[in-house]
Amino acid sequence: MAFLKDQLEGFVPTQIQKEIIKGITKGSTLLKLSKVQPMESDKKKIPVLVDGPGAYWVGESERINTSEVRYIHPELEAKKIGVIIPVTKEKLNDTTINVFSELRTEIEKAFYTTIDGAGLFGINSPFKKSLFGSAETSGNLIANGTGGTFDIDVSNAMALVEDAGLDVTGFAGHRGIKNTLRTLRDTNGNQIYVSGVSQNELYGFPVEFSSNGGFDKTKADLILGNFDYSLVGIREGLKYEILKEATLQGHVMGDGKPLSLAENDMIAIKATMRLGFLPIKEDAFAAITPKVDKQD
Repeated sequence: MAFLKDQLEGFVPTQIQKEIIKGITKGSTLLKLSKVQPMESDKKKIPVLVDGPGAYWVGESERINTSEVRYIHPELEAKKIGVIIPVTKEKLNDTTINVFSELRTEIEKAFYTTIDGAGLFGINSPFKKSLFGSAETSGNLIANGTGGTFDIDVSNAMALVEDAGLDVTGFAGHRGIKNTLRTLRDTNGNQIYVSGVSQNELYGFPVEFSSNGGFDKTKADLILGNFDYSLVGIREGLKYEILKEATLQGHVMGDGKPLSLAENDMIAIKATMRLGFLPIKEDAFAAITPKVDKQD
């Protein structure tokens, strides 16, 4: 059984690593809706069918025409994402599995919040595109209230994706929009938004709500689209490193100074993983932007 003091850096044990990755996937709106691929290296080309084979009417003894199948090969590039968690020095005497079991929730939340912020809105993102940015570039933005009611706004935004020849497969929103969705009714008084035990649905498609920090509600109330065109690649391996003498600028102590591990007799655990993200069709996404208050 490995103790943290005997192995100050390396990979998180496989059994707990799988649980952490599972927790990150469960907590991330982007990962739940997107097409997720494993990555064996830092770059991976993924074949995406653009034009499929067609069928033809054929007369007796006539030659059957052949049709071209066309693929594009977008490349995912994995980028490093990391979190640093200060802990007491006593953790060095615990087993590696126990330490990461205790820190699992903090690691998962830090990762999935950052992943959602980057993929949905480009917040502190190493990637060139985001889903909201794709919708904005395509002009697929509908302001909340322009259709009279929110359900009409959503339908109009869906139509923008459908005009591109695609179907909407899901929605991503912030938790503050839940009440608006719960009040939606069709002409027969039936709920349009259905809150289920295993899945929430709007117009029959899944709705996922991102955690605070992962969704910029100043820019959008909902992001919707065909998430088959939102590619995420997860590079195998969750690494860690024990820091003993660093000064952590992001952790401010009661005296207003950054946390100095040596001075405060603490250590910090840095956990990192690699992940790639790419929206491969910008017009596959649309967004409902917040209401603009009218000026008197």
